[in-house]
Amino acid sequence: MFGVEGTGDTSGYGRLVQPVALPGGTPRPYGGYFDDVVDKLQAVLGDDGYAESIERVVVYREQLTLEVFRGQLPTVAQALRDDPGLRFELSLGVSGVHYPDDAGRELHAFYPLMSITHNRRIHLEVAAPDSDPHIPSLFGVYPTVDWHERETYDFFGIIFDGHPALTRIEMPDDWVGHPQRKDYPLGGIPVEYHGAEIPPPDQRRAYN
Repeated sequence: MFGVEGTGDTSGYGRLVQPVALPGGTPRPYGGYFDDVVDKLQAVLGDDGYAESIERVVVYREQLTLEVFRGQLPTVAQALRDDPGLRFELSLGVSGVHYPDDAGRELHAFYPLMSITHNRRIHLEVAAPDSDPHIPSLFGVYPTVDWHERETYDFFGIIFDGHPALTRIEMPDDWVGHPQRKDYPLGGIPVEYHGAEIPPPDQRRAYN
């Protein structure tokens, strides 16, 4: 990790880059309760509705992720919440992910859901392009995502259409850019801490 030379990096990590290999779709059987969840969701949405809503099903590291076409996200979420056989009553928030090399799908929103009734967990994932970073808000289905969607907007620039107050929650209102995107510049602003002036990351000494 440390000691890489000749990169111009001053963070100590040598700008190490590790390729990200995203898992592909998973064929049936999915295992455990995953088949039951997918079957019930398909029954609720209908075959045509399911095909129009679910882009693919991924089982990776013993976790089920439903990749949803973004326009159908509220419909799928409401079906998962309201159907007695599914009853995913709780959304545990939303996280953003930025894959600059995933052309046309650079921005991802990831929703962990939990069924308290059935003691089950699944995930919803939605992708949007950099050129059109809009995803429907799930505030109307899961009000608990209020601040999480604001944070994801703040750090990744995903615009959650229909959110009641989509404003920055961490960065100042006039901040330019979204700091957790992978194309965000490493440089920053000097910070004063206990009387000491700490330079931006791109001006700090190297750790080698």
